[in-house]
Amino acid sequence: MDDLEHEHAHGHQSHQGKDDTLAMAVAATLHCLTGCAIGEIAGLVIGAAAGLGNTPTVAISIALAFVFGYALSTLPLLKGGLGLPTALGLVLAADTLSILTMEVVDNLVVLVYPGAMTAGLLDLTFWVSLLLSLAVAFVAAVPVNWYLLRRGKGHALTHGHHA
Repeated sequence: MDDLEHEHAHGHQSHQGKDDTLAMAVAATLHCLTGCAIGEIAGLVIGAAAGLGNTPTVAISIALAFVFGYALSTLPLLKGGLGLPTALGLVLAADTLSILTMEVVDNLVVLVYPGAMTAGLLDLTFWVSLLLSLAVAFVAAVPVNWYLLRRGKGHALTHGHHA
């Protein structure tokens, strides 16, 4: 029995309609996108400043996207009174699939965008490809977050713990 069937069988239907769930999915994805974007840009700047090649730069960017994505989700939980281990556990369960989706899509877009992998920080191609990749990643992650929310997973796990 899935979560929706469980709710109906036990008479505790969700107070959220499809529109509410979609709005929450968009908000969760925007939140996730913020952390991913900060991490991506920081990683790209670090890689470029250090003169690293594409592979280590992308690896740093992905790692920082997860770090910043998790950090931005953990802070409100800590302010809401949760301990660090509990908050991190919730965030790992809530955000990992969303961040992973964004990172896979984001990096695929940059890989196929002509000239993106060789563009420097001062090159318009770099910034256009980055913005496009983040926009496409957002579109790809909204349905993931919607699905998770409809199942009581994803950001639904953290929603009641915010300050």
